[in-house]
Order: sequence, then C-alpha cells, then structure tokens
Amino acid sequence: MQIQPLIDGKSELTHAAEPPQEVVISTRVRLARNIQGHPFPGWAKTAQRRDVLTACEQAIASLAQMQKSAVLEIENLSDLEKQVLVERHLISRELSAHGVGAGVVVSPDQAVAIMINEEDHLRIQVLRSGYHFKDVWDCIDAIDSSLEQKLDFAFSEDIGYLTACPTNVGTGLRASVMMHLPGLVLAGQMEKVVRAVNQLGMVVRGLFGEGSDASGSLFQISNQQTLGESEADILRRLGSVIETIKEQEINARLRLVENDPSKLADKIGRAYGILQHGHVLSSSEAMNFLSLIRLAVDLGLLPVEQRAQVDRLILECQPGHIQFAARENIDTEGRDIARARLMREETGQMPPLNFDKLAFS
Repeated sequence: MQIQPLIDGKSELTHAAEPPQEVVISTRVRLARNIQGHPFPGWAKTAQRRDVLTACEQAIASLAQMQKSAVLEIENLSDLEKQVLVERHLISRELSAHGVGAGVVVSPDQAVAIMINEEDHLRIQVLRSGYHFKDVWDCIDAIDSSLEQKLDFAFSEDIGYLTACPTNVGTGLRASVMMHLPGLVLAGQMEKVVRAVNQLGMVVRGLFGEGSDASGSLFQISNQQTLGESEADILRRLGSVIETIKEQEINARLRLVENDPSKLADKIGRAYGILQHGHVLSSSEAMNFLSLIRLAVDLGLLPVEQRAQVDRLILECQPGHIQFAARENIDTEGRDIARARLMREETGQMPPLNFDKLAFS
C-alpha cells in the first residue's frame, strides 16, 4: 500500500516531541489558495485539473519544509487508504471523494499536508499536537510565502485571496483547536458552550468537522469569519475563546470531583474494565471509554505517561485504522472484535487506577 511508510513512521499526532496536554489535543491552521487564470476545481475540466496538480506538486517539491514528503494522487489510492488519511486529518472527506487530478503532499512527520484540487487549488494545512497557535502560524506563513513566490495566487487588493467558497474569501484562513471536554459533556454544559461560542463568531464541530459527531468528547473549535480581520486578529480572538473554554472545562472537572466523586469513579472504573476485558467494541464505544481513561490520567488516577498511549489509541481504534492493521477490509462485526482485542492488549498493560486521588464524599 502506498501509505504504509506514512503509517509506519512517527507522526505529530502519535509521536509528538512534547507530551500531550490535558485539554487541547492539537492545533491546526489551514489556508485556502487558488492559482490566477485557472478555473476553480469544481469547474475545471480534467486536463485543467491535471495541469494544476502538476504545477502545485512541482512547487511544493521545491520547498525546504517539504523535502522527502509523500506525494499521493487520490485516484491511485484504495478506499481504505483514503479512509486512513481522513482519520489522520491529512485529507478531507471531500478530497477523498475526488478522482483524477486530486492529490496531497504530506511531510514525513505528518505535521504539514497540502491538498491539491479539493474545493480550492491548494489547501495548506499545518497541524501540531497541543496548543501552539504561534508556532503553527509561523510554519504555515513561511510555506505560504514560499509557494507564493512560485505560484501566482488569485488575489484582490480589495477583499484578499479569492476562493471557491465565499465563506473563505479574504484571508482564506481556518484555524481550529481539537479539545477534549469530558467535564463539560458529563456536566451537561456543552450545549450552552456551543451557543456562547457561536455568538462570538466561532463554531464548534465534532472530530471530523462539519456534520460529524463528538465521540470521545472531542470537539473542534474554529473561526467562521475569514474576511474583514487580519490573520493575527483571527488567531488572537480564537485564542481568547479557547482559553475561556479551557477554564470552563477545568472548573467542570473540579465540580464533578467535588460534588459526585463516586459517580465519576464508577464511570471511569467501568470504562477501564470494559477496555481491559471487552470482546466486542464499536468505534464510538471505544472512543468514549478512552475519553474517560484520558480524564483519569488528567485527574491523577493513572500516570501522566499514559496520556500519549490513550491519544494514539483514539486514532488507531477508528474503522480505517483497524482494517489497515488487519491488512484487509473486514465487516463491522469483525472490526468490533478486532478493536476490542487491540484495547485488551494495550490497556491490559496499564497500571491499576489509583482512586485515592479522588476526594470521595
């Protein structure tokens, strides 16, 4: 399989240089860019899409940041390979549905992924584990500037970068943070948070963006507006929202521990037991149980070193990864059995939960 070297390698999401953080899983910034004089991908003929693909691949290959990258054309990938890339957030579901003329270039550490001929000619993405808007912005800004020296981006002096979707016109910037918010979910406060975030011009989505659910209490918080604000202002405003949500999540956890520690301990204990001894686990079940184990790490019930293992399992328990590990397409029941086996093997090595860390009433 073409993506095998990527899966075998160390990635930003599974082997980050820094230990995973408590509430923020990852930070991502994406820029939408188009090449002057070429129709948007949705309107382009096959030959025009191929021309853009070739031009973009050559420009990306010359970047210092993208040396030794994987260059993948979507039409050459199997459905399973595309699903794995979607689960790793390296391509969008929309790009996976495209055929001739669509591609992606992925850096060796999977921190940079540049989609070609998705909705726009280029979707440049930089992702880093943890909460790092400045580092991520500095990286993507450098890539954008280097590409702009090689490709003539469509740009208006009045409104900024031109994009296929009007909601991306201007900066073309979408910044998002993946947050783990079990405290707010267990306290029944997420709906209130979503309403408040929407009123501030931001949006809350599930693990895979628009239309996806929030399995594992994982939520993406991102900006909605790309026009009328500078990139710095967008990131500053989003950062302020993220800090507020982090504070609310920590407070919600403290209230759960103070007000009903036995109920919280029971949820965590049941999740731990099922992961260690279950024999059939759906993807959603596994993610929700792993979410509680991650919360247990944050509360001190397990060593902090286990957080990275939990984050890796959240990725590897997804349907595409389960089938990729099995090296074959397997049905839903087979996946649930394979997933449970993986959880038993991995969580069976964890130390016992230390419930003394919870202040029981």
